[in-house]
Amino acid sequence: MRSTRIITAAALAAGMLIAVSGCAKPLDDGGGAAANGKGTEQVVESSSEATCVNPKPSDKKLSELKIGFSQSENEQNPFRATETASVRQSVEDAGSEFVYTNANSDQAKQLSDIQSMINQGVDALIVAPISATGLQSAFEAAKAKGIPVITIDRETAGQPCTDFISFMGSDFEKQGQRAGEAMIDALGGKGVVAEIQGAPGSDVATLRTKGFAAATKDASGIDVVAQQTGNWATSEAQEVLAQLLSSNPDINAVYTHSDTMALGALTAISQAGLTPGADVTVVSIDGTKDAVKHVASGDIAAIVETNPRFGPAALDLLKDWFAGDPVSQKIIMKDELYTKKNAQDALDSGRAY
Repeated sequence: MRSTRIITAAALAAGMLIAVSGCAKPLDDGGGAAANGKGTEQVVESSSEATCVNPKPSDKKLSELKIGFSQSENEQNPFRATETASVRQSVEDAGSEFVYTNANSDQAKQLSDIQSMINQGVDALIVAPISATGLQSAFEAAKAKGIPVITIDRETAGQPCTDFISFMGSDFEKQGQRAGEAMIDALGGKGVVAEIQGAPGSDVATLRTKGFAAATKDASGIDVVAQQTGNWATSEAQEVLAQLLSSNPDINAVYTHSDTMALGALTAISQAGLTPGADVTVVSIDGTKDAVKHVASGDIAAIVETNPRFGPAALDLLKDWFAGDPVSQKIIMKDELYTKKNAQDALDSGRAY
C-alpha cells in the first residue's frame, strides 16, 4: 500500500480565495482557440436513461428565443474563455438573442446575475455553477417563470426536471483516475507525488482527488505526500509547490487539478533549480493550448482533457426541450488523454484551447 503520510491543506486553505481582476472579454471568433469547429467538438460518451420532458411544448424556433448564459469565473482562464465563446457562437448561429453575465467567482453575484436575466425575459438559461450548492433560489425563480435551465461543467445541488432539465459535463472522478494511471505510467510505478487541488468545496476538485486516489491506492511505489489547494490559480499553485519542494525535496512528481495550476507548478519546479519532465513529472487536467505545448515539449507528461465547447450540445438540447422531445438528465462528454504522441496534433487541429 502507498503511504498515507499527507500534508493537509487546512491551514493553507483557510481564508484563501481566487484573486481575479475584472472580467476579460470572451474570445472573438477570429482569434484564440476555436470556439466551435471541425475536430474540436465535444463527443458524448454517455447519456442517462432518465429524461425530462417539457410539459408545455412550444412551436417557437430557436431564432425566436432569448438565451441567457451565466458564466462562473473570470475568462483569463482559457477554459472559461473558450466555454463562453462556444455558447455565444452557438446561440448567435441559431439566430437567438444572447444575454451574458459573469459572476467572477462570486456566489452572490451569480445569484443576482441569474435573477437579472430572468427579469430581462430570457426564454432559457445555461448556467456554469461556481460551486456544488447555493443556486436553489435562482432555480426556483426560473421555474416560477417556466424557464428551462441547463447546467454545464460543474454539477450543483438540485433536482433534475425540477431545478434544471439537464447537466452536461465530464466524469470528474474518471478524469482523476485517468490522471493517476498516467502518473503511474510516467513514473514507471515509483515516485513521490504532490497533489495541487482545486478550490475547497468544489465537486470537481473532490472527485478529481477521489479518482486519483483510487487509481494509485494499490500502486505500492507511489507515495502521495502532500495535498494542498491551489484554488485553480497559477500564482497560488506556484507558491504552494515552491513551499512543498523546499520542505520535501524528495518530491519528484506533481498532479494538478487544472492546467492553470500546472503552469504555476512548472515555474516553481524551474525556480527550484529542477527540470520539469526530467527531475519532476507533471500530470494535469484540462487541455489548454499553453499546457499542451508543454506536453509536446516533454515538460508535462500527460493531460486529461476537459473540452469546454458546450454550445452546440446545449442548443441541440434546448431545441428538443421546446419541441417536447425527451432530454437526458445527465450527459457525460468524452475526454481525450494528451501525451507527447498526440499533443502536437491537438495543437495543430485547434482542439487544444
